[in-house]
Amino acid sequence: MTPDWTPLAQELQIWRAQDLSLPLWWRDDDAIQPTRALDQLAALSDTTGLPVHLAVIPQAATQALADGLPDRMIPVVHGWAHANHAPKGQKKAEFGAHRRTDQITTDAAQGLQQLQTLFGARLRPMFVPPWNRIAPDIVTALPGLGYTALSTFTPRKAPMAAPGLQRINTHLDPIAWKTTRSLVDPAQLIAQLTQQLQDRRRGDADAREPYGLLTHHLVHDPAIWEFTETLLLRLMDSGIATPWIAPAQEPPV
Repeated sequence: MTPDWTPLAQELQIWRAQDLSLPLWWRDDDAIQPTRALDQLAALSDTTGLPVHLAVIPQAATQALADGLPDRMIPVVHGWAHANHAPKGQKKAEFGAHRRTDQITTDAAQGLQQLQTLFGARLRPMFVPPWNRIAPDIVTALPGLGYTALSTFTPRKAPMAAPGLQRINTHLDPIAWKTTRSLVDPAQLIAQLTQQLQDRRRGDADAREPYGLLTHHLVHDPAIWEFTETLLLRLMDSGIATPWIAPAQEPPV
């Protein structure tokens, strides 16, 4: 069944009439090496014209990934090993309050250093905690480790996560993780996006925060790929979207 995009189309029309703009970005998680799925992700980025911020798992990242990464893909730091340290029965987290702070900050520092070695100046100093969970004490430590941005999920409550650390979250995830692990009901996704745009337009959400799509190329099925392409093309062709790219790390003085 073809999704009904009418609610989104109507909201986009209002944005155009009011001369509003939407900073748009795309984050895709869990990359470690070249795969066919990564090639498909790169092709979709080319088709839509929107760069992908690729959240790379440092411990497992390969030189082959760095050597073959297309220009339209922007590497960022996805934790350290994507290992769950939460006690049984609690929500998964690698950077939650389940270990000593010094152990966790060591992992965050190693992640940045490892990917700087692999990607050099291409790396953006953005920290993406696995499962989008991170303890407050670790957030405040990130700027001292060299990070300038933090990205999790859901609209941000404030532009800065900590002094010197921007918060740039993602807002829409098309995967039904808890049930089918295929595509969420498209009508639900369209309604969610439309409501989030309305919240921004009405001042109920931070309209300055780049609006983020969150994907996971390694687990996409055809339905997820198709919806993602259609959504991004609609946004990019709407006349309101402006691609957002994380700032590069400042060179040492």
